Amino acid sequence: MNGLSTINIELTSRCNKSCWMCGRRTIDRDYPGIKMNYGDMSWHTLKILQTQIPPNIVVQFHSNGEPTLYPQLKLALELFPNNFRHFDTNAKLIVKRADDIIDNLDTMTISVIEQDPEGDEQYKIVKEFLKIRGDRKPMLVYRLLGNVEKSERWYRLPGLVATRVLHHPLGSFKYKNTPTVPEIGVCLDLLHHLTVDRFGNIFPCVRFDPKMEGKLGNVNTESLESIWNGEKRMKLIEAHIKGDRTTSPVCRKCKFWGVPVGY
Repeated sequence: MNGLSTINIELTSRCNKSCWMCGRRTIDRDYPGIKMNYGDMSWHTLKILQTQIPPNIVVQFHSNGEPTLYPQLKLALELFPNNFRHFDTNAKLIVKRADDIIDNLDTMTISVIEQDPEGDEQYKIVKEFLKIRGDRKPMLVYRLLGNVEKSERWYRLPGLVATRVLHHPLGSFKYKNTPTVPEIGVCLDLLHHLTVDRFGNIFPCVRFDPKMEGKLGNVNTESLESIWNGEKRMKLIEAHIKGDRTTSPVCRKCKFWGVPVGY
């Protein structure tokens, strides 16, 4: 699986927060005909992934849901001791699940959004978690999404701050800042990334895709390696090399090139 550097595993598609800029919440509110079908990944599917994911690559245990809601979180993280383990979280449950997280993640990202009425409470929870964690893993990254109020306080905490520009809730377009295009002219996510939703469906990136238009296959019926090297992905790469991002409905409207955009 040459080139694969990162794989996202959607442990759960459930979430315990209603963010105004979330694509899932926009679908729930404005497009009730698209059924999101919230739930958790089966242990069977997770075990299949555990036997096929190469060591020493990044495994991110999130996609469209809140990973701390996964009932078997600690066991899931312990399945991948030879990988770089990470997830993004809204932090609401990190103190409650501290014993599951500490020493089982390498890094953990706190998603801090602009205009969040729960912002002060989130900050208090993170400070409490840091006291419990002490000098153990994970290292924390505070991802400031948009124009975050009181942003300076996050710079005073142990860890790193990563700023991100917001885009449209339904996809990676209408960015407030122009996304960076890599010099090779091909989306870096397409070349190095895979995402697995809770059903085992495989996608070439973590872009929001509620209609599953970019689906490459399913790990319950095909091997991860065959999907990575399969015809669907190869044709997509060939099109991108020609400068054609229109062959995939997801790529057609996407303005992201695999390079995170700072605020």
